[in-house]
Amino acid sequence: MRHRSPGDALRVPHCRLAGPAPAASPPVRRLGFRTALLSARPWSFTMTFSSVTMGALLAALEGEFDLPLYLLTLGGMVVFHAATNILNDYYDVRHGVDKPGAPTTKYRLHPGAAGDVRPSTILDFALGLYAVTLLAAAYLASVAGPAILFITAAGVVGSVLYTADPVVLKARGAGEATVFVMWGLLIPMGAYMVQTRAFSFVPLVGGAPIGVFVALVLLANNIRDIDYDGSVSTRTLAVRLGAKAASRAYGWLLGIAYAYVLAEVFSGFVSAWSLLVLVTLPGAVPLWRMFSGPVPDNADPKTAALALQFSVLYMASLVLSVFLPVV
Repeated sequence: MRHRSPGDALRVPHCRLAGPAPAASPPVRRLGFRTALLSARPWSFTMTFSSVTMGALLAALEGEFDLPLYLLTLGGMVVFHAATNILNDYYDVRHGVDKPGAPTTKYRLHPGAAGDVRPSTILDFALGLYAVTLLAAAYLASVAGPAILFITAAGVVGSVLYTADPVVLKARGAGEATVFVMWGLLIPMGAYMVQTRAFSFVPLVGGAPIGVFVALVLLANNIRDIDYDGSVSTRTLAVRLGAKAASRAYGWLLGIAYAYVLAEVFSGFVSAWSLLVLVTLPGAVPLWRMFSGPVPDNADPKTAALALQFSVLYMASLVLSVFLPVV
């Protein structure tokens, strides 16, 4: 419907003095493949790859590994990760957190914030991805047992409540803890159980440092956006702690990830090959120092890059321990 301007009331024969033209709203279009893919933030899927692969490798060390089941687990969890990201965007727009000019819109495609795609379309897309996840979980449960469904259900609940009303875990300062549980405990456990058909504390212990790094990526993002999140009443952990305390927490968690692996080596849980993760320390130290001052826009991508390097070396050490055991 056309909005009338003050000039529309001043009419003369055969002409009209028109006032300022109303601002054009962005065209609403379909969620095409490219837009859907980029909206899912595929660069973040490396974290899911690490969590799933870690669980499967720990099972392989016990002589249990089925490649098709691993690939189905990985595919299902990547779809789950995409659903989590899309639903996060949907609720952040609904809550007024993500909008034109918000920090997140400056480095990635966000059709919901831009108004390019209807919110209902984005929600339907997220729900469709969750449905695919549950279908994959149902098949894996038929092979590995019903526990897979319980683990998947717990992950979906955490994923939805991360930004969905009435809980909104992110705004309660529980975002980092939530992603640690999901990517550091639940996903490695599920991937392990798909292969072994048995519960064990092994994937919980082995997956924890990967979960710490996933939490670090989120914390880096929240420290960077601390002023904006505070202005829109999103009380993330960084907002609740304050910039200085949140930056100290980042440094502590970074140190804990490395100390944890050292403890695993000295306890005999993993071989000395896992000391390979220390190769990434030259990248971790300047990252830690970076958080002692103004946090740059690329804080979370840099943390994610370090997380990937750490995880790859951590997982490679498990493979090396089989083929080149340390005496």
